[in-house]
Amino acid sequence: MTDTRKTAVEYARQHQSEFLDELKAIVSIPSVSSDAEHKPDMQTTADWVAAKLRALGIEKVQVMPTDGHPVVYGEWLGAPGKTTVLIYGHYDVQPVDPLELWKTGPFEPTVRGENLYARGTSDMKGQVMASLHAIEAIVKTSRLPVNVKFMIEGEEEIGSPSLAKWMAAHKDLLKADFCLNPDSGMIGAQYPTITYGLRGLAYFELRVYGPDHDLHSGVFGGVVQNPAIALAELIAGMHDADGRISLPGFYDSVRPLTAEEHENFLRLPTTAEFYKQQTGAPELHGEAGFLPVEQASARPTLDVNGMISGFTGQGQKTVLPAFAMAKISCRLVPDQDPEAVYQQMLAYLQARAPKTIRWELTKFSGAPASISELDLPGVRALAKALETIWDAPVLYKREGGSIPVVGEMQTILGIQSVLTGFGLPDDNLHAPNEKIHLPTWTKGTEALIHFFFNL
Repeated sequence: MTDTRKTAVEYARQHQSEFLDELKAIVSIPSVSSDAEHKPDMQTTADWVAAKLRALGIEKVQVMPTDGHPVVYGEWLGAPGKTTVLIYGHYDVQPVDPLELWKTGPFEPTVRGENLYARGTSDMKGQVMASLHAIEAIVKTSRLPVNVKFMIEGEEEIGSPSLAKWMAAHKDLLKADFCLNPDSGMIGAQYPTITYGLRGLAYFELRVYGPDHDLHSGVFGGVVQNPAIALAELIAGMHDADGRISLPGFYDSVRPLTAEEHENFLRLPTTAEFYKQQTGAPELHGEAGFLPVEQASARPTLDVNGMISGFTGQGQKTVLPAFAMAKISCRLVPDQDPEAVYQQMLAYLQARAPKTIRWELTKFSGAPASISELDLPGVRALAKALETIWDAPVLYKREGGSIPVVGEMQTILGIQSVLTGFGLPDDNLHAPNEKIHLPTWTKGTEALIHFFFNL
């Protein structure tokens, strides 16, 4: 290890307490991008990130407006002729509902054991801070060996609806050799992981209407269609007995897994028992004929994310509801088009919905899947860095989640992304009691220090 690299790593270890305090500070801000009431918090968080970049000596730091929440940009180009890395992150977080399931306040960061609990600790304020702390450790002890640019957005958790337009308008500003995107995670604390594929997303809201107002179920039940039952039947019909999605044409463009990919999936430690331990599910369920890890990361899905209808309070009320609603998301794989999936959903509903109801389908967001090359210099530099810190070979996986910006960067900016992250499968992303495992987070910061020097 060179002296400069060693000194930077020692700085990170000596400043772990301060790094943790900064993480607590940023996760204390309730930057929920989907809630209009938190718009001031979004601005506060963007300003916080900008101030941190300025404190690191990053230049041209700006909080730049978009059609939605702002993007924080900054750059340091003091290494002419060297690699330029665009560092991506997002400062927005998911809603906290159901609030009553949190053991401590979602924006009151609390250390319990080896974990820090709060919304955004893992997804992805913790990952953003690991990147910034790696930069800090280098600039406080020597000089950055590469050029860096930052693009920290505020709309990832709502599908990044403003980002593509913003990137297209700032293509020259964002020129880079590749993007470092730490918005992924590890298979386990002992398994350093690089993600090379992401599923896409198509998100809908389906509303079903029956009578023009709520009815007494004793008077009208049996003669008027119940929208809740109609919605349940429509949703139930979206899968067949083998777990395959029954929207017409849904699988027509799905890219099949190769034999080599299947062999790589067999090597991963993500067995059926792994998923049962992570989820608490009594048994697994999914598309027949595929490994659990393939079902969870490399095959398309259709899930109900929420449903509401009628009376849901305590006690009883015999009501026949006027409407029912479901939030539905499809995770997509390479070659699937979100717009085509929307049309397939429309075709399914037109063919299957009974005439006793009226329905509306709203499309909220869509993003294609993405695949990155494993032989990129950035991937090699990161793999070496992870292996240095973990003293274990890197595992390469496809991620079941969606990061729309990855595919958009390939299309708009012409650059690929190196995907990693230091969250764990049990971090409760998007759920109550989100956490980050602090020893893994600390090792991630050190790995990123090595990554920049490896470049």
